[in-house]
Amino acid sequence: MAYSDNNMAQIQPLAGTELMTRSADVRAQYAEANPKSYTLFEKTKASLPGANTRSVLHYSPFPVTITRAKGAQVEDIDGHHYQDFLGEYTAGLYGHSHPVIVDAITKALANGLTFGGPNAVESKFAQLMCSRFAAVERLRFCNSGTESNVLALSAARAFTGRTDILVVDGSYHGSVLAFAGNSPLNLPFPTHRMTFNNPESAKQQILNLDGKLAAVLVEPMIGAGGCIPANPEFLTGLRHLTEQTGALLIFDEVMTSRLGASGLHGLYGITPDLVTFGKYLGGGLSFGAFGGRADILDRFDPARAGAWPHAGTFNNNTLSLSAGFAGLNDIFGPDEADAFLVRGDAFRTRLADSIGRLGLPIHITGKGSMMAFHFCHEAPHAPYDVQRIPPELYELIHLSMMAKGQFHARRGMVNLSLAMSDGMLETFKNTLTEVMREYGELVEQAALP
Repeated sequence: MAYSDNNMAQIQPLAGTELMTRSADVRAQYAEANPKSYTLFEKTKASLPGANTRSVLHYSPFPVTITRAKGAQVEDIDGHHYQDFLGEYTAGLYGHSHPVIVDAITKALANGLTFGGPNAVESKFAQLMCSRFAAVERLRFCNSGTESNVLALSAARAFTGRTDILVVDGSYHGSVLAFAGNSPLNLPFPTHRMTFNNPESAKQQILNLDGKLAAVLVEPMIGAGGCIPANPEFLTGLRHLTEQTGALLIFDEVMTSRLGASGLHGLYGITPDLVTFGKYLGGGLSFGAFGGRADILDRFDPARAGAWPHAGTFNNNTLSLSAGFAGLNDIFGPDEADAFLVRGDAFRTRLADSIGRLGLPIHITGKGSMMAFHFCHEAPHAPYDVQRIPPELYELIHLSMMAKGQFHARRGMVNLSLAMSDGMLETFKNTLTEVMREYGELVEQAALP
């Protein structure tokens, strides 16, 4: 599956003549419909390489420029309105401008922003997260999911006195921890890869590394790599093997902590040593956190001898923590989180049934409010190489959906928000089914065996 929509746009064309022609036609229609976005895109290249400062937001021929958003709707600079099924890649759980969160931010603004000292909201938010997420006895705040994973891995290496890490081949844990292919920007940790949902691959790697292995980092459901859930048996096996060898087990729940009252580790009843957080937990603002076992996290206590240093000017910024606390405490409590998990599962089932009736090689994977569609004859159980699928097919579906007022990720990821009505879900389902039917023959030709 894709991890950067930008990378997909750069893959050499692999499609047949008809797909190339149809994609070119839709691309031309898109460009004609979005002249202001195009003009700003070209102008911005003079200051931002590729007119972009976040790779995943780029897609061919150019992305629309968003000017405002409300609820589960976004509007671009050319005046087009879209149902927002991108959901800021899971960070937009609450929708846009939820009144409870706006109120919390407004009150925080009135009291000042950067205090240079502890504040009350960090205390109550930390207590709330420790009570909410089963594996978290202590935690530390930071500023992004990338940062939370970097710090968790660094803590694991310091705690164990070991050097190496084990990740899933095709996984993504942040801008410097991208394991689909070989990113030249990755941190220089000695890194090894295992196959997702393959217990034998994991066992062989963990036992072979033994005393060198500091940590196993895994998402309990692959997020950027296609919303592919882990088999509980795979995760349980990782827990047993890491305990056996002395390595730490880290669950990356930057995305998946929204799935149920206590994230997927709570839902599956598996207790990792460390858990990382980000995305929606900032209430729409920048946020990261990592937590877990007290004996590990207490090494960050500045009052103890030999404490690990962990600075960060904005770790406890009042805006992110106020918005995050309001969201988790006042909007997305345990009951609401469990109900939203059920609602998402029900919608994904309806969507899969609707598209399934077309008889095309398309599978919808996911859990709860996160899902993705795949062009293949068998449902994937692990991330796969997207270069085997013509990028023009993703482009064709994506731009056609945008022309019909539906906004989702180019790579096929779809995320629900609390702001969505049942009518919005039905409209998206029917529209995606219609688009897939329209291009059914091309899907048949391009899908993986």
